[in-house]
Amino acid sequence: MNSLSGDVLDSTKISSWMEHNVEGTTAPYSFSLIAGGRSNLTFRITDARGNAYALRRPPGSHILPTAHDMAREYRVISALASTLVPVAHPLALCEDVTITGSPFYVMSYVDGTIIREAADCDGTLGPTDRTLASQSMVDTLVTLHSLDVDVIGLGDLGPRESYIERQLKRWMGQYAASMDTLGKPAGPADPVIRAYDRLHASVPTAQRTSLVHGDYRLDNIVLDDNASVKAVLDWEICALGDPLADAGLLLVYWAEKTDESPLVESPATALEGFYSRDELIARYAQRSGLDAGNIEYYMAFGYWKLACILAGVYARYVSGAAGGDRTSVDRYATIVEWLAQQALRIT
Repeated sequence: MNSLSGDVLDSTKISSWMEHNVEGTTAPYSFSLIAGGRSNLTFRITDARGNAYALRRPPGSHILPTAHDMAREYRVISALASTLVPVAHPLALCEDVTITGSPFYVMSYVDGTIIREAADCDGTLGPTDRTLASQSMVDTLVTLHSLDVDVIGLGDLGPRESYIERQLKRWMGQYAASMDTLGKPAGPADPVIRAYDRLHASVPTAQRTSLVHGDYRLDNIVLDDNASVKAVLDWEICALGDPLADAGLLLVYWAEKTDESPLVESPATALEGFYSRDELIARYAQRSGLDAGNIEYYMAFGYWKLACILAGVYARYVSGAAGGDRTSVDRYATIVEWLAQQALRIT
């Protein structure tokens, strides 16, 4: 078997499948794991003519209940491809697990700029570009939240009501499963449990039901040469629900100069030109027409949810399911603790 990254991708079988299912491809193919994969794995496939594609598949093991649904993710980007929300073009879905051990899909590879750390802006985004990128990110999120889910064919993607309550239940269950995997069952003194109790006791009423991305942040965005959003990536945990959950999580990721966050050592968003959090949420509220007066609750929820997600990622690392990418694994336990304490601080 010719396989990659801990036997999670059989390149021989994938090559044969590509020839028969992705129009216009030419063998032979080369494969590489795209750095930064923390949940679903993303590979770049390049064919003999230099055409590039992206393949998404679940991690190799320790798959939590309801997670990593490739058909669902493929359905979402297929629906969005005909809207003003920019996404990679979906090309083919494979649900035959004999090909490489799990369902997967292939989409176009979107060339552009992805920014995470401050160094990523060197030679790419000056202060003016950073402002434009901030504006485009907000405006793209507003566009996403304004879509009529029935019109685009996603009205039955899932329940529409009680989004925060459903998310609290889902992530609490997955956090507990992750801690069991790590051999550290969660107790009442655990800050993640304490934050959950506070959040559950004061859930706000949603002003609108929208398609919620679930992990909307700068490094899930591909920017074009004009610093505008060219594609929104990683639709793994999107759902129907409260759009302010996306806005709150975006603020969690959007570090400012005075922040002391372990998430990123040198965050790009702290650089001159990027919007402040206040500017982001003001633009979002003005353009969406939503009242963002309770945004701190959604930020607290964002911190808490991210703690649960990263606990799951940490458990997958420990069980060897990271596809070979073990970047920052030793920091994850500390980050989960910090995130939970941030949620407690603002609830």
